[in-house]
Amino acid sequence: MTAPCFILVAPQMGENIGAAARVMANFGLTDLRLVAPRDGWPNPAAETMSAGALPDVVTATVFETVEQAIADCGLVFATTARPREMEKPVVGSSEAVARMRATPARAAVLFGGERAGLPNEAVVQADAILSYPVNRAFASLNLAQAVALLAHQWAEAEVAGPPEGFANALDAPATREELVGMMEHLEEELDRAGFFYPTSKRAPIAQNLRNGFTRAGWTSQEVSTFRGAIKALAIGRGKARVKRDD
Repeated sequence: MTAPCFILVAPQMGENIGAAARVMANFGLTDLRLVAPRDGWPNPAAETMSAGALPDVVTATVFETVEQAIADCGLVFATTARPREMEKPVVGSSEAVARMRATPARAAVLFGGERAGLPNEAVVQADAILSYPVNRAFASLNLAQAVALLAHQWAEAEVAGPPEGFANALDAPATREELVGMMEHLEEELDRAGFFYPTSKRAPIAQNLRNGFTRAGWTSQEVSTFRGAIKALAIGRGKARVKRDD
């Protein structure tokens, strides 16, 4: 599987190019291709906006035509929010990413310039149209935002579970023994405080409490902290259980 290249067709503002490069770097994509950028290349505004992504992380290559930019690609998507009156399949970002991950060929995604999007001459060269579920009354996305949506979709499809750096930070789930011990501790102190009144209501009230606590997904550390809070409240009220020798 080869990561796709993102192709900006006739981009106008260097700031948008830089922002697109930055978000590509955020999500592990490095092949940026520019077709006839309005202000030429290199562009100082793009490098500044990229926050270091250009040229150290993302490689930007300039082409004169779309044909040249996609010459080494076997699967091409054209992003547009407008029907083009062409007999082409239209896919969402999740399906596009699935197809890009499944193909052994290099995939490319075409993004149009800020003023009018992709020209039909570019769309006609794509295998499929890629469209986001945008508000049809306000469908125009900023160029870098359009890149960001697909870059995120690409990265999200690659990982399972929490992102790297977060997985090991999770505490272990509380065991059933720990959780039951906490609930019994709470019920004992509630008994002492006269919470279960009348006593005939004790069983259903305790059941509701236990159901809520069980559903909450406690960790061992949370159970320990909560039991400490129960103990502190009981001591503060002067009704903590006192161990007796008799």
